[in-house]
Amino acid sequence: MRTWSVGGMAIPERVLSNDDLSGFVDTSDEWIRTRTGIRERRMAGERESTATLGLRAAQMALDVANVSPQDVGLIIVATSTADYVFPSTASLIQGWLGATHAGAFDLSAACTGFVYAMEMASQSVRAGGVDVALVIGAETMTRVLDWGDRNTCVLFGDGAGAVVLRASDVPGGVLSCVLGSDGSGADLLAIPNGYKPHAHPSVNGAHKLSMDGRGVYRFASRIIGDSVAETLAKAGLRIDDVSLIVPHQANQRIIDAAARQLKVPVDRFFSNLDRYGNTSAASIPIALCEAVDQGRIRPSDYVVLVGFGGGLTWGAMALQWPEELPPEMGEWSLRRRRVFYTLMRWRERLLRLWWRIQVIVLGTAAPGTELEPGDAARPRRLPRLRMPRFLQRPREPAALPPGPEPGEGRED
Repeated sequence: MRTWSVGGMAIPERVLSNDDLSGFVDTSDEWIRTRTGIRERRMAGERESTATLGLRAAQMALDVANVSPQDVGLIIVATSTADYVFPSTASLIQGWLGATHAGAFDLSAACTGFVYAMEMASQSVRAGGVDVALVIGAETMTRVLDWGDRNTCVLFGDGAGAVVLRASDVPGGVLSCVLGSDGSGADLLAIPNGYKPHAHPSVNGAHKLSMDGRGVYRFASRIIGDSVAETLAKAGLRIDDVSLIVPHQANQRIIDAAARQLKVPVDRFFSNLDRYGNTSAASIPIALCEAVDQGRIRPSDYVVLVGFGGGLTWGAMALQWPEELPPEMGEWSLRRRRVFYTLMRWRERLLRLWWRIQVIVLGTAAPGTELEPGDAARPRRLPRLRMPRFLQRPREPAALPPGPEPGEGRED
């Protein structure tokens, strides 16, 4: 059984250029560009979060794939900047989408997280556990940066990308994958959770990213080439068979070094680093979507995704772009889908209110209350509240009667 994939992306509107950074950080546009290749990055607004960016990317991916949220069986969000420790970002997105048949969880593998999540979802589809899986990489890295450290704050940006994986007999899909980890390098790139075991209280600080740039560079410039070569060998492919390599967007120098190691032209690597910076687990799906939009990936092309990051972790995946993609949704279908998403957001809010009503009506046992002898054998009957019909498992709006799409002419 093969899996095909299509995706969507979401980026914040706010642009933070190198010149903007130089206004409050001891740096300059020339210093950043020559060392990283980055010119600007996106920064989430006050009303944006990892979950809302992931939601927008997921909605776009489902629309492109022409898949209903009701058909999704699994949602995995790769992120290092979740909105909560729990609930998971994936659960929030699942509720907002109205994907009522889907399980959902977050996956933490830093910048390699999207490749890890793709492999987990692909294996679930291949094993027959689910028919459709939604994989999202979403980050708000600008909220975990130390803006006084010019070696890290200039590198990162915010965004999200998503991919739909679906069981299919059409040639194409995931061919092979290699995942790896080396915990001995964990200190090279990290975001402390605010507590360090056995440390003095003064050491325990806020959730800010720290990085040993030289150590990460040495690791990344070697591991990209090694992991790409390994996954190609596993798929029975040669480097000359590959039309495009989509790497994690961390530093242009790292991408150039990987091209030299693999002995391929650097333009074989897709890069949008100059416009978005390092968006961690979101960088590969965002780059993948842009590569498709720009015509860099065509039907039957062999493509390699490769990531590396904190852990230290790394991963590479070889896939063949499907020969046949799903038909595009018409304008009326897209409008109905927009209405469905709006209804699901209101349904999610009403369900939260319903949970509170149940607690108020049914009540809970007071802490420390002790049962009298024999009470356990005679449990008290509590009133049962039936969920209102309009809050029960929803369906996507039924299709309208066939008719011309807007703009199509009519015969007199």
